[in-house]
Amino acid sequence: MKKKTALLLVLSLLASVMFGCGSSAQSAAETADAPAAEESAAAEESTPAEESAAAEDSDWAYVQSKGKVTVGITMFAPMNYEEDGKLVGFDTELTQAVFDKLGVEPEFIEINWDSKEVELNSKNIDCIWNGMCITEERKQNMTMSDPYLLNTQALVMKADREEEIMADVSGLSLVAEAGSTGEGKVDGSIPDDDTVVVSAHEFFKDTNYTPVDSMAKALMEVKAGTADLAIVDSVCALAMVGEGTDYDDLIVNLDNNFGEQEYGIAFRKGSDMAAMVNDAINELYADGTVASIAEKYGLSEILVSR
Repeated sequence: MKKKTALLLVLSLLASVMFGCGSSAQSAAETADAPAAEESAAAEESTPAEESAAAEDSDWAYVQSKGKVTVGITMFAPMNYEEDGKLVGFDTELTQAVFDKLGVEPEFIEINWDSKEVELNSKNIDCIWNGMCITEERKQNMTMSDPYLLNTQALVMKADREEEIMADVSGLSLVAEAGSTGEGKVDGSIPDDDTVVVSAHEFFKDTNYTPVDSMAKALMEVKAGTADLAIVDSVCALAMVGEGTDYDDLIVNLDNNFGEQEYGIAFRKGSDMAAMVNDAINELYADGTVASIAEKYGLSEILVSR
């Protein structure tokens, strides 16, 4: 299946301030009361301790205080990956553009995807920006940005076994990234919604499922023959599999519609950074930056409109 056709298929799946005025002719009593009023107003001002506590509640103040924002990622094209020893990708470039606008330097750290929420809440990272699907559970546990890319789940297998595997997956070995949407679809922890045509939980109920530590590792397992098939994000599969790639003997199958997803950025629950990043991305949409980056990485057709 050609990448452009597959991308089109993915598309189808888818405080006012109040104050009082006094008379210029004040009575003696009003004048006498003035010092007491000033003392009361002074008492209402924030103390240094209170200001410090307020700053601790602000993710943005925390990021500014350390002079950088730590971004949790995993490595997969076309989102974040290395090319000639340099970190590149759609998410990499968009992250840099956003934080350039906000005036802080991003530091990218590779994380274990299955531990992403622990890394975020322990402040080892300040956001997760790595092609992460928005789910109801994630929205309950973290503050999510507005969506920016469309996605679905793809099956990857050896090209010469596609017909055999798609006819019956019973007893076959299946891999997916631990903590991923693919895994959630397989084990049922991410429930089916009204965009689902085929339930992944039902489709794979008789397979032998093994989690791996990344989507790239899932593809490696299939290429090596240690797994029969993998379920990974279509955005990843269409970029990494096929002619001219390291996985030219594999094929991407999108025949099953396991449901539509959207990518978003995750922040700590209640973080004030989410709104700031949304505003910055909106500005980058408006000036054409987002469209330009998407075109560079072949993602124009699955870019969420704003």
